[in-house]
Amino acid sequence: MNSSGVLTCLLTALIAGEACQTRTVAPDPAGYDYFPLQTGHYIVYDVQEQRYLPGATIPVDRTYQLKEVVGAAYTDITGQQAYRLLRYHRQADGKPWQTDSIWSARQTDSEAIRTENGLDFVNLRFPVSDRLRWNGNRYNALGNDEYEVRNSQQPYRVSDKQFSETVTVVVQEDSTLLAQDKRMDVYARALGLIYKERIRLQYCATTPTCIGQYQIDYGIRQIYRIRSSGSE
Repeated sequence: MNSSGVLTCLLTALIAGEACQTRTVAPDPAGYDYFPLQTGHYIVYDVQEQRYLPGATIPVDRTYQLKEVVGAAYTDITGQQAYRLLRYHRQADGKPWQTDSIWSARQTDSEAIRTENGLDFVNLRFPVSDRLRWNGNRYNALGNDEYEVRNSQQPYRVSDKQFSETVTVVVQEDSTLLAQDKRMDVYARALGLIYKERIRLQYCATTPTCIGQYQIDYGIRQIYRIRSSGSE
């Protein structure tokens, strides 16, 4: 409580004859605050990306920053309240932000849903709890993708930043002699997504000598790490 708040509290206490108490906001027990949607809230991510193209001997490396801002609320075609997600990118600090794309997000009593490139994904289910599972593609035609909550309400570190309460959502964790598919998201209370990993690689299977050698034919590695956050 700041000095003006303390003074106001003391004056109120003198008039009402009550004791002053510092009010704190308790974490939401259902976990809605892992997916906050407040207009003006933003997060900047450092993004590392490696793209493996068919026939290329080395990947295309790319690093950049991505900024995602929660825009104004509106009523979507289902009659529900949704928020625009205004996305910008730039190469490095000091460079101007360039418009990237506009996605959207919404919350229901039981789901947190993001619309990305016209496709709806169920990113979280409520109430959040360990081993909770659901089909993240239930609103699109991409087939079943079973998401699973792990390490609910546990700390998590991203670079030099420590977050006391987070939840990890494992989208896919599969590796064979022919391919690797690893996708996971980490959310922090009152912030939202703080870390995202996407690894989808196809290994060589055209000749007997390359099978099982994990020689990458094509695919992508992509990691998002929170850099900063705030409100504007």
